Amino acid sequence: MELRIAGFVKDSVVDGPGLRLVIFTQGCPHNCLGCHNPETHDPMGGKIINAGELMEIISKARLIRGVTFSGGEPFLQAKALAYLADKIRARGLNIVTYSGYTFEQLMNRSISDNDVKELLYKTDILVDGPFQLEKRDLRLAFRGSANQRLINVVDSLKNERVVLWDDFQPVCINA
Repeated sequence: MELRIAGFVKDSVVDGPGLRLVIFTQGCPHNCLGCHNPETHDPMGGKIINAGELMEIISKARLIRGVTFSGGEPFLQAKALAYLADKIRARGLNIVTYSGYTFEQLMNRSISDNDVKELLYKTDILVDGPFQLEKRDLRLAFRGSANQRLINVVDSLKNERVVLWDDFQPVCINA
């Protein structure tokens, strides 16, 4: 399975809890003013990479706690990322996914789009909502603007309501 990515970072501490490998997906329809990664917007930019190649890179990153799917907009490539998430989770790593869509929008899309549902259900923490320049706040952990939420997806799905992630809770891999 192939993905179109802008690149990856092998060791980040700003894209989710703990040391993480971050995959920056290519293509984004949101075009947020002040976006941190505007080079990821063009859906034909970046490069094509096989999921197997990414798993080789991930498997060599011995100290990471998890993998983060950032962007661009990861849910544009939900099928490939859900496939990759399965492989990553089998290694005992957690998944953080960033999206310009809100949790509620993704839940609505998941009704008719099984790929979106699969990626959402394989995500442990979702950072949701578009970046809003007027709400930019550099003091916030793992996000750029105050409208964005850190959502504990496992608990949100279980409780059928948004449950915010608490940095004092361990990040558990959902089953």
